[in-house]
Amino acid sequence: MDRRSFVTGLAVGGAVGAGAASLLVKPKEVEVVKEVAAPAIAAERIEIAMVATWGRDFPGLGTGAQRFAQRLSDVSDGRIQVTYYAAGERVGAFDSFDEVASGNAQAYHAADYYWKGKHPGWAYFTAVPFGLTYPEMKSWLHWMGGQELHDELAGEFGLKCVPMGNTGVQWGGWFNKEINSGDDLKGLKMRIPGLGGDVMAKLGASPVSLPGGQIYENLVSGAIDATEWVGPWNDEAMKFYEAAKYYYYPGMHEPASQLHAGFNASFWSGLSASDKALISAVAQGEDNNFMAEYNAKNGAALERLVKDQGVIVKEFNDDVYAAFKQGSDEVYAEVRDHSALAAKIHDSAMNARKVVGDYIQLNDVSYTNKRNAALS
Repeated sequence: MDRRSFVTGLAVGGAVGAGAASLLVKPKEVEVVKEVAAPAIAAERIEIAMVATWGRDFPGLGTGAQRFAQRLSDVSDGRIQVTYYAAGERVGAFDSFDEVASGNAQAYHAADYYWKGKHPGWAYFTAVPFGLTYPEMKSWLHWMGGQELHDELAGEFGLKCVPMGNTGVQWGGWFNKEINSGDDLKGLKMRIPGLGGDVMAKLGASPVSLPGGQIYENLVSGAIDATEWVGPWNDEAMKFYEAAKYYYYPGMHEPASQLHAGFNASFWSGLSASDKALISAVAQGEDNNFMAEYNAKNGAALERLVKDQGVIVKEFNDDVYAAFKQGSDEVYAEVRDHSALAAKIHDSAMNARKVVGDYIQLNDVSYTNKRNAALS
């Protein structure tokens, strides 16, 4: 082939046909193509009503969810608009599930263990007694089948849930008396949701499930004798120290409280693949922000509680933890008997606890123990 033939072939064949080749020599036709193509790539505006189980501007839980809503608008240049409704502004905190599953709203932000009355499997995707810590939870959800099981469960209720926020290991709670044995829990009226509440019931306590905004008034009035909430940063803001002075750690009930943005399944399925990826990426970024913020602020808040408010910090002793373990064994037996899916979720989560937890204990925990001993 001579040079003239090669150039001719490149102009036609390399541009995939005569029609495409004409674009190289007719600038006006390029302008026409642009006018036709622009509407084809314009993405549709997306409106999302998000209901939450937290009060507006509540530190961490509320502000993190509000950041997520704003961030979605920012990264999409305003194409995705989220109208955020705190608890009580559109529906009650515990009505968020039904509001989204029905399609009345497109999304919620919540702790999915609030829905354990609908199916006990929901609890595992927030926290369960003696369950997963933050790194264990992340490994399970992202790499060990946890998200697939969450999709299976949520799909039965018309939902799609995306991880968005974690508060880490929570404190055992506020008590108006010392807790020295399992017997001290008998007859105690305590705000504690999820399977942790079921464990307390096994030990003779009376668990109560209350949204955050109603805890303080019930504790001050004596309607409840004890409560757990999150940890020092959030508990200081709630002023629980005004009604109870004994602050116990560590909480067996919520070793890493994973939060989620739950979407109506029909709404989610109607999104483009790129929009699903965008929403998931923003959620994952805020998930990291949550944990970092809680770790950054809990220590200083605990110091203020002790120095300024006279809070008495106490550790649950081994006898109390043995009682917790006995109660959790009974609860887990009932969960596994509930359904094949409940058993599958439980077994998968406990496998992650074993595989990931054993390694973290050997590596991470050993390091921090050695480091702290060397620095002391």
